[in-house]
Amino acid sequence: MTESKKQEMPLFMKSISDSLPSSFDVLHVPLSLDDAHAHLLYMKTVVDGAALQQTIIKPFFELDNEQKFAAYIQGLPNRLDPPQPDELLTMLTSGFVLVYAESTYSVLEFRKLGNTLQSMTISETTIHGPQLALSEDLETNVSIVRQHYHQPNLYVETQQLTDKSRMSIALLYDEKEVDVDVLRRVKEKLDALDEPLLQSAGELAVRLTSRRFTLFPTSILTERPDRIVYNLTGGKIVLLVDNSPYAIILPVIFFDFMVSMEENYHTYIISLYNTLLGWFGLLNCLLLPSLYVAFTAYSPEVLSPELTLTIAGSRIGVPYPSFIEVIIMLLFVELLTEASVRLPRSINAAATTVGGLILGTAATEASLASNVLIMVIAIVAISTFVIPMNELGFAVRIGRLFLILFTSLFGLIGLISGTLLLIIHLTNLDSFGEPYLRIGWRSKRSEKMVNSE
Repeated sequence: MTESKKQEMPLFMKSISDSLPSSFDVLHVPLSLDDAHAHLLYMKTVVDGAALQQTIIKPFFELDNEQKFAAYIQGLPNRLDPPQPDELLTMLTSGFVLVYAESTYSVLEFRKLGNTLQSMTISETTIHGPQLALSEDLETNVSIVRQHYHQPNLYVETQQLTDKSRMSIALLYDEKEVDVDVLRRVKEKLDALDEPLLQSAGELAVRLTSRRFTLFPTSILTERPDRIVYNLTGGKIVLLVDNSPYAIILPVIFFDFMVSMEENYHTYIISLYNTLLGWFGLLNCLLLPSLYVAFTAYSPEVLSPELTLTIAGSRIGVPYPSFIEVIIMLLFVELLTEASVRLPRSINAAATTVGGLILGTAATEASLASNVLIMVIAIVAISTFVIPMNELGFAVRIGRLFLILFTSLFGLIGLISGTLLLIIHLTNLDSFGEPYLRIGWRSKRSEKMVNSE
């Protein structure tokens, strides 16, 4: 073969290159030294250039022989045979390199890793527990879990979704602890996914939910490696998603959302006290606004005469019923909460604090809300942040509006009926076949592995 033909792109590689868009980062690199020739095709923006230089380009010029170079390529641990053209195109866009040497095509992985650094925990902070969260790289996160869970029974199964993002996920579970029926259901759910685009763990968790309009979450999103290990030990399944610093834990029960990892790092009495505070905050957040409406509008005789007169006196001049008063103030609190999330961290605390003070003072001076209600709303707002898991906090914030509606229509009977309806809803829920209101979690030990289908 002449020198000019040696420099021409091989036919198969040319067809793959023509199928790729005309983009600045699509590179065809011919390598030539004396009688040795090779060709590379890759996208430089997703390929680790330093690793490619050290593993492929530099050895080519050092070996000085095309046969030796081809044999060297065949022996690399990250080498794959070229798949079908459609799949090969996807692989090239995710960091693989197509290599042609000695009439042989090879595909090698040189992915440029994303954010592999562990940041500090943000949404699940603890005082005494580990302070580092997961990273945004899948392999790094699997490594983090293995460093915390030194068990040979920990299985890691990888899978690539079929949506446009072609996102890679990892399924982690302890073979001796996992419930094989739950594992089968999870795999069936993943195989049945039919979404055009998935980009994060939170989005995947929503798509795995059996009921589209359910209020309460049926999986846990966590950034903490210690929570992941805690649940793996309990026989649960963990899904890690590439480019996402959160893991999905399933199946879950309602009581899992009331567990803070801080409780594992204190004595029993302190942990029990913190747990009771969490439940007290949950009940306050859910029931206190409705109780205010019920006692002021329907059943003031339930309270002591002194307290009844105090509440009635504080509402002098308020021009609308108590349930409208409560809804308006709760909406103000919701707006402040959302503003605190979206404002820059340098000003969000000051802005929301000043906003809350101004709104509370202005509302009472303008007789738009009573002093007692301002105190009730403050207690409710503080109680919301005592709930350990954010997913449950969102559900409770919506659930209390449902209870306010029932209470405004039927009084205390409506509050009791709405609470019973919420309990019935929770009773009918399940998480991958596990009852949502199950008391405690005990894994069923498997006798054998469930083969991936």
